[in-house]
Amino acid sequence: MAQIKILDGGLGTSLVDKYDVVFDEATPLWSTHLIIDGKDTLQACQGDFVQAGANVLLTATYQTSIEGFARTKTPRHPDGISKPEIGPYLSGAVDVATKAARGRGEVQLALSLGPYGACMVSGQEYTGEYDAAHGTEEALYRWHLERFRLFTETEGVLERVQMMALETVPRIDEIRALRRAVAACGITLPFWISCVFPRDDELLPDGSTVVQVVEAMLDPSVGGPVPWGIGINCTKMQKLPGLVRTMGSSVRQMLSQRRIPSAPSIVLYPDGVNGKVYNVTTKKWELSDDLIKAQSKVQTFTTVLSYGTTD
Repeated sequence: MAQIKILDGGLGTSLVDKYDVVFDEATPLWSTHLIIDGKDTLQACQGDFVQAGANVLLTATYQTSIEGFARTKTPRHPDGISKPEIGPYLSGAVDVATKAARGRGEVQLALSLGPYGACMVSGQEYTGEYDAAHGTEEALYRWHLERFRLFTETEGVLERVQMMALETVPRIDEIRALRRAVAACGITLPFWISCVFPRDDELLPDGSTVVQVVEAMLDPSVGGPVPWGIGINCTKMQKLPGLVRTMGSSVRQMLSQRRIPSAPSIVLYPDGVNGKVYNVTTKKWELSDDLIKAQSKVQTFTTVLSYGTTD
């Protein structure tokens, strides 16, 4: 029988809606800014997720980037936070998540990291339209490798989380780059990779098919470890049945060809709450007339489900 775990979701949205946090040009790290200024609020918000039944709690590190910290001006850091100064904040993110989970049963912590696009000034994780300097697999590999090293070189971060979440990936070359960077850093934590499918069809923002996505995630020849889980996040609920079916078919084919030894877990945390979907143009949650309440039963995978919104 499949084991189901509940993942948290919607940190940024929850901070805005319940805790009146404002995100603007002064907070280029978005929800990650709370580990610099607002730890008490962050802990309360993450505690809400655990109280609601989450078995897996994501750290507030999704938007972590050297560039984002450099653009973050505070009274203590009027010229921005330099690369050597980032480590204690990353450790602080794990501290906050640990405190939020304390005394709430067996809650696992997952180190959350978004794609390069989530760290661009305009946020391009839904489009995958990256700048020329980060438009190739090799460039993305180098960028992610440098960011991973922020965590591997900060004592007490990777040792205190149980898994790693590589989320909202909009490009197939970035999937491969992430796996290669995990290998190059020597990270041995179980990790999942989840992609975003915001288009009207069932293609990744870069035009890749679901079959190609699964291949990039699981193919042993890519040069990096095979993820513990594969999945979908920040995608409309009604699209999940078709996407999950195609993912499952692709995994079964790879199993039958003996290209992978076992099926990965599937990780699902779609957009939408109370009949609303996220409008990437207006940056608001809006009612959708054609929203279909979708349910999908996956028989052969361990399932991690998150009824979340945005990060």
